[in-house]
Amino acid sequence: MKVLPFKIPKSGNNALILQEDLEPLFYDKLHQHPEIQMSYILKGTGTLLVGDTVSRFKPKDLLVFGGNLPHVFKSDTQEEDFSHMLTIFFNRESFGSSFFETEELKEFELFFNQAASGFRVQDKNENLKKEFVSLKSLPNLERFMSFIQLLYAIYAAPKELLSNFTKNTKYTDTEGQRMSNVFGYCLSNFQERITLDEIAEVAVMSPTAFCRFFKERTNKTFYQFLLELRTEHACQLLRTPENQESIASIAFSSGFNSVSNFNRYFKKQKGMSPREYITAETG
Repeated sequence: MKVLPFKIPKSGNNALILQEDLEPLFYDKLHQHPEIQMSYILKGTGTLLVGDTVSRFKPKDLLVFGGNLPHVFKSDTQEEDFSHMLTIFFNRESFGSSFFETEELKEFELFFNQAASGFRVQDKNENLKKEFVSLKSLPNLERFMSFIQLLYAIYAAPKELLSNFTKNTKYTDTEGQRMSNVFGYCLSNFQERITLDEIAEVAVMSPTAFCRFFKERTNKTFYQFLLELRTEHACQLLRTPENQESIASIAFSSGFNSVSNFNRYFKKQKGMSPREYITAETG
């Protein structure tokens, strides 16, 4: 299990780093890096863990993570298709330490504040996709100018915050290894029963120390996190039109031990019942 932090490959003196991921699965280890990350999902679906919050990613999502915001993509297993993502990495200081402090660019402060918690922009008309794709083939000066236009478009677009993190939380190597092991284990085993003793052993800690450690770094209890993970998996199954499973089957296959517990927690988390969620998402 690769530990945090993660180093972004860089060549030359370019201020912007462009990366294209075309793989069966995205990089699936919890990691963080000083660079701000802007990623456009072209293909692929899966579970997205950002800071202290679990959600889903899908095509046409534009995801922004601030510097040192822990995150991981857990791709759904796809037998015949690839996951495809375009990513831009940059630092606030990439163009000079005071570049974004100039009067003309001070409006971007809101972008950086929101990026600290991570956010999602839905690109329904695929206008932002065109901007991302075009950056790959542009010479340096045009790429820089297009990047600023893209940054403004993202700044002005409606956003959904992805976590409750409000400041950078840089893990030490030991903390990173521990959290990476815990999240990796949960992402692979959330459909099964996970006891506190079991997950504390994964973290190489006593149960009491683990509970305190996890709460301090995610602002929630371990079982709150586990329930969120199970609920997001259930959401994926509920909004899949071709899925013929009953709500009860989905509850159990998502790791819940009873349908009543599933219904109660789902409504608390999503503000509606599972059946109402199906109607809202597919009707």
